[in-house]
Amino acid sequence: MAYNIHHCNPPSKPGMIDMAAITHTIGTQNPDLVALQEVDVYTDRSGAYNQAEEIAKKLQMYYYFGKAIDYGGGEYGVAILSKYPLSEEKVYPLPTQPATKGEPRIIATAKVTLPDGLQIRFGSTHLDAQKDSMNRQLQIKQIEAIASSEKLPFVLAGDFNAPPGSTVIRQLDTHFTRTCQDCPPTIPVEHPNKAIDFIAFRPRSKFRIKTHQVISETYASDHLPVIAVIELLP
Repeated sequence: MAYNIHHCNPPSKPGMIDMAAITHTIGTQNPDLVALQEVDVYTDRSGAYNQAEEIAKKLQMYYYFGKAIDYGGGEYGVAILSKYPLSEEKVYPLPTQPATKGEPRIIATAKVTLPDGLQIRFGSTHLDAQKDSMNRQLQIKQIEAIASSEKLPFVLAGDFNAPPGSTVIRQLDTHFTRTCQDCPPTIPVEHPNKAIDFIAFRPRSKFRIKTHQVISETYASDHLPVIAVIELLP
């Protein structure tokens, strides 16, 4: 699953934090792995909670939080949730042109050991949101450089802030295979018209796509969650 959780703030209720709604949305789909974006840890706006930890605890999952920035007395970034043990957790900073004054972005990765002993690398990322795609282009190229040195099968998920056909997603498609081609839209939650949240993998020969869908959950966040079932081939 890929899910931008909007720091657990339902857009229809400004200032309110509803972790239970996010937890319920994820739990209903029962995913093995989740890439979360816009996660708060001990911030003024969200309270004395590590949101990744709290959600993982309720779902009985392992977790790893990757800080992108300091924010509101705490931290803000992306996270990984997993039913299976995580190791080799790491945060990689992604490039931003200083002149753009773009918010620092990262990719968080971890090695996941599956019940049959097979291992994969799983990554959660959230690319730059500015209208100009300069930073996103730099960031996706950096992610590809990271992935190119990876010996394990690699699953990447997140909010790319770019739709299919854009320069950024065309670049993504040169190194990864997305779980959708005619991708259902993920924003806005009411009458969605643009797909910017994706799940992708490499190498193509190691995976088989079984299903891809966008979940119509319009309360919990300003993004719709994306879930795909992919088979890891031995």
